[in-house]
Parts: sequence; structure tokens; C-alpha cells
Amino acid sequence: MSNHRSNQRKTLFQVFLLLVAGSVAAAQDLSHAPNPWRPAETIGGHAVGDFVSAEFDAPATDAEAGAEAAPCDCPNCRQARERGAAARGRTTCCRGREVTWAKIPATIRPMPRPGNFSIPPPPGPGYFSLWDCVTGHCRDKAPPSGYPSFALMPPPMFDADFRYAETLDPDERTLVEDLKRIPLGDCLMFSTGGQFWLRYMDEGHSRLTTVRNDYTLGRVRAFGDLNINDRVRVFGEFVWGDSFGEELASPPTDVNRGDLLNLFADVRLFDVADHPVYVRGGRQELLLGSQRLVSPLDWANVRRTFQGVKVFRQGDAWDFDAFWVQPTPANPNEFDSPDENQNFAGAWLTYRPEKGRFLDFYYLFLDNSNAVTQQGITRYPAEIHTLGTRWTGDMSGLLWDAELMLQLGQQQQQDLLAGAATLGVGRHWKDTCWSPTVWVYYDYASGDANPNDGNFHTFNHLYPFGHYYLGWIDLVGRQNVHDLNAHVYFYPASWVTMFVQYHHFWLNHGADALYNAAGVAYRRDPTGAAGNNVGDELDFVANFHLARYSDLLLGYSRLFGGDFLRGTASPTQAADADLFHLTFSQRW
Repeated sequence: MSNHRSNQRKTLFQVFLLLVAGSVAAAQDLSHAPNPWRPAETIGGHAVGDFVSAEFDAPATDAEAGAEAAPCDCPNCRQARERGAAARGRTTCCRGREVTWAKIPATIRPMPRPGNFSIPPPPGPGYFSLWDCVTGHCRDKAPPSGYPSFALMPPPMFDADFRYAETLDPDERTLVEDLKRIPLGDCLMFSTGGQFWLRYMDEGHSRLTTVRNDYTLGRVRAFGDLNINDRVRVFGEFVWGDSFGEELASPPTDVNRGDLLNLFADVRLFDVADHPVYVRGGRQELLLGSQRLVSPLDWANVRRTFQGVKVFRQGDAWDFDAFWVQPTPANPNEFDSPDENQNFAGAWLTYRPEKGRFLDFYYLFLDNSNAVTQQGITRYPAEIHTLGTRWTGDMSGLLWDAELMLQLGQQQQQDLLAGAATLGVGRHWKDTCWSPTVWVYYDYASGDANPNDGNFHTFNHLYPFGHYYLGWIDLVGRQNVHDLNAHVYFYPASWVTMFVQYHHFWLNHGADALYNAAGVAYRRDPTGAAGNNVGDELDFVANFHLARYSDLLLGYSRLFGGDFLRGTASPTQAADADLFHLTFSQRW
């Protein structure tokens, strides 16, 4: 064991060497030397919000930058120019149509606000990375980027918005921007990029066992994006992920030694109210609404993906998605295949009356014919219909977030009736030092006093971003639970994000199980004698934006077990747990 610990320390030291090396490279911004004769205010764009920010808005373009191509000599194109349609960025003549590339791809979707979001400091001059501080480079505003200034990136790579690069002077582009939006003639454009990350995990009482589990995760993602004017888009993304030095068997989300995370084509079908409707077919990640029910789950070393078809439209105020897909679980050593025993379909309508405000209405259907029993509870087969709505936004520093979810259907031979609800209120002080945001939330998901009595009432959280909402140790999922929680976010500097979370968990029914973030029932007292007090969790997380495309994330979490965990403990099962994690992320 001592040799193992020594090897782990060596591994951790090697990780830090890689972090330093990567940080030095990233600190150079992988950029060309800036033109000292160009005014700073014309360098263009603004940064995308970070992981917990208000929302992932597309960076603004600079109307005065960029050069227009030779006019397209056709009546429609001349009329378009007269209306000012080609006023920004590069334009080409593609088969008799004028194409404004700064608007392509039109299928990029800004990420909706998640729950318990924070609001970064207001725009203004400052140091926006550690490298800016080291070099004394005070910027008028955050530099543009299609990536968030945070180690985690919940939205898919195909929603990374580099359209602003069309208006940048070539001398001002970084190498990362040079890899994006490469013209291949008048009708084609290609982009590429990706991410490398390393994460060290030290889990005390890992998964509420008595094992201390410290290990290292590695991940590489690389994508190619081909646009055929504004009609067709083909996007593919490779992923490799592995785990090293673990004491317990790796969960399915940690290892996938080379596969396709995304491979799809978008085809423009027609326009509705001057906005295009697209169909997407193939392997694809899904992100809907608050991500409480459907998320790519970026904390996982191997993100969640599906295979199927989706029809979608994004308008000025109304967005619509309809889909049918099958989950595609990671297979560590073979090519991933969709689980044909699971069919997931739905329709999602979003209304955005004002910037930063979202009103969702949705219907989701899961048909899972796999036979799954956990802790004596028959989980599947099941047919689950989920109806829900959500309203979130802010006004004059007041923040709110509310979501209601109702489930009907069949669980094995039992009738299903379950529900979940969340309500949060918060406050943001934009003119206060460190720009703090504070939230108080109550989360509820129904459970069952007798899960096998002919009627089933335990809520199923489907495919969530559970890690973000119910504690970073991932020991509690949105099933059979009450969670009274509070969140405090603050920004000690423009390149530092910190937040603290507190959770008090208790079971809805003591005879039902405790479910983890993956939805697995893993601790239970069928008699209910252990009570329902699960315990309290405290999470601290800090992100340091090292350079424009580089981040360092670290955190510590501790779960203090309550009566339920102490009552169900054993010589091999613990009542409390802790986690230290350290992640370096480099994107390109």
C-alpha cells in the first residue's frame, strides 16, 4: 500500500508538471503578436459567460471590422446589399446566392440559464486571466472567445460560437481562432478544435464505502465542423477518456478509449416566420432547459450522448425542439452502440420574453425495457411520461427559478404517479465588491413508502446534470429526496470564480432508497427504522482562468452523514465522505 501511495504522489506531481507546462503554453494565448498600432478598443468581441454565469450568449461582432468580398452579381444579391444584409464580415457568392458567413452556422444555440446561476461582474477594464496579471496587460474588456472562461463547459462543442472571428483582423487572431472558420471556396467553411483535460480525484470513503480512492482522469476531445453555406452542416467529434490508479472499478462515465461523441448532419428544411427549421440526424448530445432532466453532463470524464433525430427552430422569442433518440452508453474498448431497449422522445418549447428570462413547457417520454432491480426495488422496465414547466430570470438584482415536473406511466406492472419541484430565490449585488450572488433553494422529488405495492411514486430524474445541483460528491440524486440548499458565488478578480454550497438532505420516505447522481439506488432500510435524515454537504469550488483557453479548477466537498447513513452503515459501508479534486483544462 505504501508503494501505491508513493506512485500516486508521483502521479500527482507529474500532473502538476503537465499543468504548469500547459499553463505556460496557454498563457501565451497561442496567439500572433498583437499589432501595437491598432487601438485596443477595435480588437473586438466580448467573452462568453462562465459556467455559472447568467447565460452563454454569442459574442458580439464588430460592425466596422472585416472585409466584404467581391459583390455577387445577381438581382437577389444586389437587393440584399441594398437592404444592408451583407454589412458585416466576409460574404461570398455561392451558386447565385450571397452568403454572409458571420451568421453561419445558424444552428448554434446559446445555453439557457441553469439553476442557481451567478452573474459575473459588469463589463469594464481589468485583467481577465492570470497571464494578463503576470504580463500587466490590462484590457478594456474581456477578449472574445467561443469557449467559457471556466474549466467545465456544459454546452456541446457544436454550440461554441466563434462567429465573431469573421470580423477580426487576421493579425489579431489567436491560433485557436485561426483553426476556426477556414474558407474552402465560396460555399464551404471548415472549423476544428477540441479540449484536453487532466483531473486528480481523492475520494475519502469513496461512494460511501470504507475505501479511499485516489486516481487521475484524462480526456481528449477533437472536432471537425463543415458548413455548406447556410443549408447543411456536418459535425463530428472524437472523444478519448481513461482512468489511472483507481482503487474501485471505474464507473461507466469515466472510460471510453476512443469513440464518437457526436456525428450528425443538420439540414435546413424550410422557414417559419423568417427563421429556419432544421433537422439533425445522427449521434448528438442533448441539452434542454435547466438540465435538471436532460444534460450532456460535462463533469463526467465521458460526456453523455444519444443517437437519433431532432427537429428544431430558434426564433426571436420562441424556440422549439422535438426529438427521438436512444442513449449511447460508453463502451470502454469497443465502438459505442445505442441501447435499443431505451427510446427517449419529447418536445420542448421555450419562450424568452426578455434577455435572461426563460419560460419552458415540455413533454418527455422514456420507454426503457431493460430489467433492472436495485436494493429490492424494480426500477425497469418502465414507460415514463414527464410533463413540466420552468420559469427563471432576474430583475433589478432579484433572481428567481422555479420548476415543476409531473410523471405518469407504468413501472413494471405498477401504475406510476410521481413528481418533483424546485424553487429558488436569489440576490445579486453588481456594485458590491466581488459581485456576490446568493441563492436559497428547496428541491423536492417524490419517493415511495412501499415501492412494490402496486403503485409506484418514486420520481425518475432521467438524464440530468445532477452533479451541479445536488452536491459535488454525487452521492444524492433527484429521487426520493428533500434538499434545502444555499449557494454563494463571488469573483475576487475578473479571472477568479469561487462559490460555496450547503445542502441539507432528507429522504421523502425512509423505506425507499437513497439514490446517487446516476439514479442508482445504493442504500436502503426497507423497515424505515434508520429514519430519513441523510445528512449535510458542504462544497467549495474555485476556478482560475489561466489564459484565454486554459483553466484550473479545484474544490473540496464533505458529506456529514445523518441518522439514515449511520443506521445503514456496516464494516464496509461508511456514513460520511469527502472529495478533493483538481482539474486542468486546455481548449484549442
